[in-house]
Amino acid sequence: MSIRKVLIANRGEIALRIIRACRELGLQTVAIYSTADKNALHVRFADEAICIGAPSSADSYLNIPAVLSAAEISGADAIHPGYGFLAENDGFVELVERCGFKFIGPSVKLIRLMGDKVRARQAMIEAGVPVLPGTGILNEEVEVHRAADDIGYPVIIKAAAGGGGRGMKIVNDESGLIPAWLTTRTEANAAFGCADVYIEKYIANPRHIEIQVMADSFGNVLHLGERECSIQRRHQKLLEEAPSTVLDAAERERLGMLAARAVGNIGYDSVGTVEFLMDQQGDCYFVEMNTRIQVEHTITEMITGIDLVQEQLRVAAGERLSFTQEQVNIEGHAIECRINAEDPVTYAPSPGQITALHLPGGFGVRVDTAIYAQYTVPPFYDSLIAKLIVHAPDRTQAISRLRRALDEFVVSGINTNIDLYRRIASSADFVEGHLDTGFLTRLQ
Repeated sequence: MSIRKVLIANRGEIALRIIRACRELGLQTVAIYSTADKNALHVRFADEAICIGAPSSADSYLNIPAVLSAAEISGADAIHPGYGFLAENDGFVELVERCGFKFIGPSVKLIRLMGDKVRARQAMIEAGVPVLPGTGILNEEVEVHRAADDIGYPVIIKAAAGGGGRGMKIVNDESGLIPAWLTTRTEANAAFGCADVYIEKYIANPRHIEIQVMADSFGNVLHLGERECSIQRRHQKLLEEAPSTVLDAAERERLGMLAARAVGNIGYDSVGTVEFLMDQQGDCYFVEMNTRIQVEHTITEMITGIDLVQEQLRVAAGERLSFTQEQVNIEGHAIECRINAEDPVTYAPSPGQITALHLPGGFGVRVDTAIYAQYTVPPFYDSLIAKLIVHAPDRTQAISRLRRALDEFVVSGINTNIDLYRRIASSADFVEGHLDTGFLTRLQ
């Protein structure tokens, strides 16, 4: 392999996940860490570790000069961004490439294309992928009024550079249109450094279906089926499963090939995810594309037996995908719960020391985490502390396994959302597969 040493520009469970994939491929790893993470497991298990700054993200994991300096000092020849932080930061990727490092992901051109939601919509239209009625960038009030009237209420105003569930406002009638437009512009500029926004038709309580795609630089493009990500809070995913209960084999292949063709049209060459909303009639519409490994990539790995991170590394090293579309076999059912350190009522982060820990195990159970007993969850980063993944021959058995694993999961000293997942796994709607993005509002 042309890559020999990978610097991981991230922390927590995803940093450990990448370290494991690299080690199995015979690659050396370099961890970076803030002073708050000096006792973190990714620091302990990487071949090398370099402190790059103070606890705040701005002073460490988002400090691009410090990240690049660490890569230079360590002799790394590639940088893996994981997800979050700098994973889809086109300016970072441009500097990585300019400094002579290999970025584990697509080119800066493709990240910019898919990061601009308006341009991404246009690329999908050109590929024949259905998109919701929508607009280009709207800069004048008169344009905003005209667009909303043409589309029809309710509408959703979105940041063109948005992502991760941020930079969106739902508008039900004309009275709230301009205030929402102005607020979204302000929030978008603060969050993404770009005030551009556009309008789309809003679908109330859709299902959120995403297709895992993968491509190499030799023109090989394929999909690995779908993930159901409809259980969300404030547009943030909480529980994901694969496959979805609403797609049969024919529809799965149709939607998967549609997504694969779309990314093939733009010359994509890494792992990625094409996301869709499904309305009450069962029609799917493109929402966005994520040009990185996803938090929920684990459930696709469980049902296909394919290591997505290793494939991502191989493709970045200039190798061909190690399998063909015909070799992708979906077996069984997998569910993932995102375990967060947070107050179960207010959802406020709950940092602090873990005084006792017992991770679930047994057949078909996987836990991706970087926590341990006596570990102190810092208050500076995302509240995700673990991912509980179960796999079984069918959905019924997967739900039973999930309930058992949740009952075994013990985290003392801090608050978590484990009880929320126990309630979800026991609810009739979940068991019967009646899912949409409004699921949590109806959960008793």
